[in-house]
Amino acid sequence: MMTKLRIAVVDDHPLMRAGVEHTLAQEQDFEVVGRGGSAQEAIEIAKVQSPDLMLLDVNMPGGGINAAKEIGTTQPTVRLLFLTVSERMEDVTAALEAGVRGYVLKGIGGPDLVRTVRSVAAGETYITPDFAARLLAAPAARSKDHEEPLEALTVREEQILREVSLGLTNKEIAKKLDLSEKTIKHYMSGVLHKLSARNRVEAIVASRRLKGGSG
Repeated sequence: MMTKLRIAVVDDHPLMRAGVEHTLAQEQDFEVVGRGGSAQEAIEIAKVQSPDLMLLDVNMPGGGINAAKEIGTTQPTVRLLFLTVSERMEDVTAALEAGVRGYVLKGIGGPDLVRTVRSVAAGETYITPDFAARLLAAPAARSKDHEEPLEALTVREEQILREVSLGLTNKEIAKKLDLSEKTIKHYMSGVLHKLSARNRVEAIVASRRLKGGSG
């Protein structure tokens, strides 16, 4: 018997919600088990249905960020993915800090949304490359306590982190820098370790917090 990915969709625009549900319903291994239109409903769905993954909107009654924080505390096994129109970097950063695993814009196509849902459900973190690049370049308050981890990066590691922020794969970076893909993976392992990050997106966010400015 096929194990289905249990998904909840929370958006205060009924037509948008219905469209997302329709897209997800095309996948045989997806099952929409909950739907709502507010932060309170999202919290209730997480508590009662305990879906594998929940799609949220930033701008909904009660606030998507507030819902994410509450769900992250009370139902940590529910993976959260923001599907929103908000391009404010403050929202992207707040979402990631609240434990959200993905942040994509509502203009995303159906196939890309399905791929993103699968990635987040598998434990990966995903935000669009454009957001990743802006996170890395955005100015952040410099904290004396947090200077050492970033300064521990070598020049090559910083270079590779910047390429990652542009959305390049290890293979593409290897080709661009005339290095082997294995070497790039080695450097990225060092970056993740030094920044105490679990994946590429967390490394970008960590570097943004630790460094004032882009250069």
